[in-house]
Parts: sequence; structure tokens; C-alpha cells
Amino acid sequence: MTDHAEEPSRARGSYPKGVARRQEILDSAIEVFAQRGADRTSLRAIAEAVGVTHAALIHHFGSLERLLVEVYTESARRLEREAPIPDEVGPVEAMRLSAQRNRGVPGMVQLYTSLVATALEEGHPAATRFATDRFAAARATLAAQVRARQATGAVRPDLDPDQVAALVIAASDGLQAQWLLDADVDQVGALAMLDRLLGDGAHRDGR
Repeated sequence: MTDHAEEPSRARGSYPKGVARRQEILDSAIEVFAQRGADRTSLRAIAEAVGVTHAALIHHFGSLERLLVEVYTESARRLEREAPIPDEVGPVEAMRLSAQRNRGVPGMVQLYTSLVATALEEGHPAATRFATDRFAAARATLAAQVRARQATGAVRPDLDPDQVAALVIAASDGLQAQWLLDADVDQVGALAMLDRLLGDGAHRDGR
């Protein structure tokens, strides 16, 4: 009886320490990926870079894929807190500002692109769930912005909001991948042109 009574107490005492240690590892991993991205990076290499054992990473995150998802998700949260995108901007402008912000951390841009590519392969549930949920949330947010701006005349009324949202995401992600391969690709300029084609840019310029 005594042994069983003590076990929950030990678990409760160790839980906060485990959470704190997990966060420390995640913080270190974010710094590593911000500099290196995900290309050719193994779980063992990450463990060495952040100063923990391979077994510790497996214990806290389960797999490289899950660690990558958490690294990107937490990094994105921090970027949003540091440089939030105003609610009143249009859908293309929101993606343009996001792309401009993300360019300051190229390692994370590369990590995101790698996760999306991994999600398209079989046997990668964490990456697939991450990409599917992220795209769905982004489409819903952007479609709502399109509807709001259509109501004010800022976006052409004949456009389907859900299709516009999907198109904007495709354009932004595609341009981001091109920029990773060729830094001369003008993401911002191309998105600004799409903005004008939707009617949003012309409205802002007062034309």
C-alpha cells in the first residue's frame, strides 16, 4: 500500500520538471532550426546540437517528425506575438506581411516547406495533421477576410471567397518555395500584384 501511495506523489512532483525540461529542449531546438532549417538534420544531430541525449528527445517528443511540428508551431506563435498582423488588412496583404516577416528566419521557412512536403507522403501522421489543420484554418481566416472586404467594396464581389483563400495560400507558399531556391524571386512584389488583380490594391489606392 505504501509503495502505491507514493507513486502518484512522485509523478506529480516530477511532472512540472518534465514540462520545464521539455520546454528548454524545444527552445534550444528552435534556435537550431532558425539557423539550419530541417534539411538533412537527424534526431541524433539535433540532440547533440541542443545538448541532450538522443533518448531524451525520444522521451519528450517521440519522433523527429513530432519535434519538427512543435518547433515550427511554437516558432510561428512567437513570431505572431512579436509582429502581429493587423486584423483590418486584406487576405493577400496578410500573406504578404507574413511572408515578409518569415523571411527574417529562413531556417523556419525551409522547415515549414519541408513539413508540407513530408505531409504529402504516406506514413507521416504528425506532418499530415499539421499541414491539413494549418491549411484549413488559414483558408477559413482568409475567406472571412475576403467576405468582409467584399462587403465594403474592397474586393471584387464576383469572386468566391473560399477559392480566393485557397489561391492566396497557394501563391504565397509557392512563391516562398521559389524564394528558398532563388533569393531574387520577388515574393512581395508578386503578392502585391495578386492583391491588385483581386481589386484590393486598387481600392486602397483610391482608384
